[in-house]
Amino acid sequence: MKKYILSAALSSVSLITFAQASYEKIMTEKIAKIETCKSAEDFQNLANDFQRIGDKEKGKWLPNYYTALSYIQKGRVLMREGKMESLDMVADQAQKFIDTAESTEKDNSEIHLLQKMIFSLKMMVNPQQRYMTYGMQAAEELRKAENFDASNPRVALIKAEDMYFTPEQYGGSKTKGLELFKQALENFNTYKPKTALDPNWGKSEAEYFLSMGDKK
Repeated sequence: MKKYILSAALSSVSLITFAQASYEKIMTEKIAKIETCKSAEDFQNLANDFQRIGDKEKGKWLPNYYTALSYIQKGRVLMREGKMESLDMVADQAQKFIDTAESTEKDNSEIHLLQKMIFSLKMMVNPQQRYMTYGMQAAEELRKAENFDASNPRVALIKAEDMYFTPEQYGGSKTKGLELFKQALENFNTYKPKTALDPNWGKSEAEYFLSMGDKK
């Protein structure tokens, strides 16, 4: 009887270990696609993949975080294409998943940073009308993200984006933006994610903008 109980226990441990290894393998493969997706459809497909993982892995914040990130990146593609009328819907989709992630992972810099990006998407539908609502909320979420982890390179990256793309008459500056991209890159070179699955995106964007600055 004791041998049977021991055997069953060992089998359970093996199954749990296998499931965890499988989860990490699938997540690693999907996370790698964040840097290679180009179109809105690519990011929608990636969001669907992360959502399916999240449906199976209840209580884990990262699948929901990456689902939200995929929707945000889809929105940013649509914004570059001038499809502003689609941003509210995409931002609302991202909001559902970031809310779920935050329900299990409190006071996390990465989550507040995505919340900032969601508010920014909604603001961009009509910046003049929405700045005092979504723009102010975005600024507050960025402040929270920095307070929770000042060394987070993605905080510096998003601050750099804001400075770079904001018109000078509203306080923006491409020169100051490039300085912030440089700071972000320095942070990326020293920052260590807590786990192999934790957010580690954004370095290539900082490198891209700095390379464009060098060509001027």
